[in-house]
Amino acid sequence: MKILLIYPDYPDTFWSFKHALKMIQKSAALPPLGLATIAAMLPASWEKKLVDMSIQPLKEKDILWADLVFISAMIVQRQSMHSTIELCHALGKKVVAGGPLVSTEPEEFDSVDYLVLNEGEVTLPQFLADLEKGTPKHIYTSGERPDITNLPVPDWSLIRMSKYSSMSIQYSRGCPFDCEFCDIVILNGHKPRTKTKDQVIRELDALYSHGWRGSVFFVDDNFIGSKNKIKQEILPAIIEWRKTKGQPPSLFTEASINLADDEELMTMMVKAGFDRVFIGIETPNEESLVECNKSQNKNRDLVAAVKKIQNFGMEVQGGFIVGFDNDPASIFKKQIEFIQKSGIVTAMVGLLNAPRGTRLYERLKKEDRLIEGFTGDNTDCSLNFVTKMKREDLIEGYQQILHSIYAPKAYYERITTFLKEFHPHYEIRISALKWAHIVGLFKSMWILGVMDKGRREFWKFILGVLVRRPKVFPLSLFLAAYGFHFRKVADKIGKGYCAIPIKVEADNR
Repeated sequence: MKILLIYPDYPDTFWSFKHALKMIQKSAALPPLGLATIAAMLPASWEKKLVDMSIQPLKEKDILWADLVFISAMIVQRQSMHSTIELCHALGKKVVAGGPLVSTEPEEFDSVDYLVLNEGEVTLPQFLADLEKGTPKHIYTSGERPDITNLPVPDWSLIRMSKYSSMSIQYSRGCPFDCEFCDIVILNGHKPRTKTKDQVIRELDALYSHGWRGSVFFVDDNFIGSKNKIKQEILPAIIEWRKTKGQPPSLFTEASINLADDEELMTMMVKAGFDRVFIGIETPNEESLVECNKSQNKNRDLVAAVKKIQNFGMEVQGGFIVGFDNDPASIFKKQIEFIQKSGIVTAMVGLLNAPRGTRLYERLKKEDRLIEGFTGDNTDCSLNFVTKMKREDLIEGYQQILHSIYAPKAYYERITTFLKEFHPHYEIRISALKWAHIVGLFKSMWILGVMDKGRREFWKFILGVLVRRPKVFPLSLFLAAYGFHFRKVADKIGKGYCAIPIKVEADNR
């Protein structure tokens, strides 16, 4: 059987990094790890192709080649998902759909031939068994939280690695916390389920054997959700593995702010190669943290916690939200001040939305405040509930945050603030330099130093780095390129992108 696996296109958001990636001749930040894993779970005798629409166009000949099409997507890929399914059906192909989007909103995809929902370790074997017997059902679903120690290594042979800036690994699923707005616990549960240290090393070895020498993202919902196992098994194994590799990859992941409370853990992560960590800060407003049950962030000096992690050698990337019921009119100024003071260069600020199935969704439903229009993109202003703050004021304040923190002067000042706290525990290997890096260097310098509107601030910043801390020049240029992308997206939001009409349900009018 011939199987085509399709990953729909990803819209241009802060998370796409498209404008920055063009400078280094990359098309996407991360590969479709879920589909690569599903491919490894399919019969070895089947022929497989994978098309990631973020790096290559989907061609009719690819669809016509296939006997069956598998497709998976996140919520933000909804529009591309629908159009891709329609195209496959128009060409007479049956579609198997799964992943976060379909699992949370299966009724929206009832036209799909086979819905394989929830966690694939449970439902995919059921579908494959019925398919072999010629009796596949329309929908397969399960509430089981399976053991993930039997998962195969993703099929990296299907991935065009040269098109991505990073590769990815999943070590665990689930998060012990219960933030009201988060759908992670809906998809993966509260209790972290983990792979073994041998699995993690096999997956790192697989990437290395395929020639990958770039960064690797541990995509876990919360990498430190099971601290004891991380400290006693996983990190020691990675540290030893790195010693056997001449050019081991740098690593980054997602974690909760209580990482700052464990100096031993931070030290081990840095030794294992982690130099970046994304943390959900959400808001400096204590009442809003209480509202959304962000217990791990409450009653602590968040700026001090961020700086401590930076000081140990990890860049903190932060997620921020505005639109909580308890947000005061001053929240926009407070967010700007916090972001600048903390030195969080990559500050992902979005508007609050209520994903299907979350406790926030259920609360707003009871309060008769839900509206249509959730796109999964928290930067496009498609609010799916009636906010306590006037909608126009909220959007205007949101735009104010973006244009303040990503203005060239403020952005480069924030990198400088970060570098004062950051003490990297790695050396820049000149021997690892490739032609693509040289091309990327000159392209970045041309765009940022000549073409960009912030060129004056760029030269002031980068020359200062070269004089005072030349060893962090590559990182500084990397962050400067990110800023170019963020400004592009912020400019789009400021040019009517947020002026999206919303349809309010009749009982909410």
